[in-house]
Amino acid sequence: MYGESTPQPNAKGKLLLVDDELSVRKLLSQILTRSGYCVRCCAGGFSALSNLQHEVPDILLSDLNMPGMSGFELLSVVRRRFPAIKTIAMSGAYSGDDMPPGVAADAFYGKGANLKALIQILDAMAAPSAHC
Repeated sequence: MYGESTPQPNAKGKLLLVDDELSVRKLLSQILTRSGYCVRCCAGGFSALSNLQHEVPDILLSDLNMPGMSGFELLSVVRRRFPAIKTIAMSGAYSGDDMPPGVAADAFYGKGANLKALIQILDAMAAPSAHC
C-alpha cells in the first residue's frame, strides 16, 4: 500500500502531498485518489524528506508556506537530490498561473483555484504506466 490511499492497479502515478493544514491534506487526498492517484501525505518539509528515503513518488505537490521547512526549501532540496521527481508548488499567497520567484518546481497551482486545473497539471505530468 502506498501511504494513505487504497492501492489501485491502474493508478496514474504515485503522489506525495505536503501541506501543514490537515483539512487541505484530507480534501486533496480524497479528490486526487478519486482522480486515479496513489496519494501519500506529509505535514511538512522535514517529514516529506524522511518519507522520500523510503519510497520515491512520481510527483511531489507541496505548499510553499509551511512552518519549519518551507516549500521553497523542500522543493529546492528535492530538485537537487531527486531530480526525477516532477514537482508542483502550491500556494494561496500567490495568484495567477505564473511561478512565484525563487521556486524550484515544474509547475504552480494557486491553492483554492479551480481543482480541474490541478488535475490537468497532474495528468500532464503523470507517468503513462505508473502503479501503486
